[in-house]
Amino acid sequence: MELQKETKTSKGRKHGKWYDDACGTAFALELVGERWSLLIVRELMFGGRRFSDLRGGLPGISAKVLIERLDSLEGAGIVTRRQLPPPVSAQVYELTRWGYAADEAIMTLGRWAATSPNHDPTLPLSAASFMLSLRTMFDGVRAGSLATVAGLAIGREHFTARVADGMLHAERGEGAPDFTFAAPVASLIAAAVYGKAPFEALAEAGFAFTGDREAASRFIDCFNLPEKIV
Repeated sequence: MELQKETKTSKGRKHGKWYDDACGTAFALELVGERWSLLIVRELMFGGRRFSDLRGGLPGISAKVLIERLDSLEGAGIVTRRQLPPPVSAQVYELTRWGYAADEAIMTLGRWAATSPNHDPTLPLSAASFMLSLRTMFDGVRAGSLATVAGLAIGREHFTARVADGMLHAERGEGAPDFTFAAPVASLIAAAVYGKAPFEALAEAGFAFTGDREAASRFIDCFNLPEKIV
């Protein structure tokens, strides 16, 4: 998205710089409406990431654009940066408290877009994108009394998804899972969860399952893509 030319009334303002409109939706677009901005926020929803991690999750973005977007998000108060102490000595980017509050908006937007007949769920997914999709598509009614812990290993990234009391809590890191899905890319696990593909059919591509199969089957039953609106 190219920035609209500023008018005399919008110059220097943080709200109204594009649309000169008091609507909160217009302001949201001014904050995260540039290409890649909202996806950077998505990638940070499960904790701080290094610059190289962000580029890995967004392979289509250039280093220059990523720097520009991070600077813009930091200036807007959505992202902050922090220097890790030795021996790591690396800089990470994190969402601010206000930045994390965008999760509901992102999930609502994703749920709405998934009802389009043009949505293609077979396209590549980053690890963070897939984990956020689990939070988006989780059906607490279908979960019922299910209480289980799922481990998800996507490439070199590890996540834990806990289901209890009709709710899902997903976070980065390894726990003590009842079962584990592992794959080199998130789309393989998505095929098992959303496509209901048999585990054995995905094994040749690198999908691996260990643990309680019954718990895994009940876990998968908690997730379905929404019906298309035509």
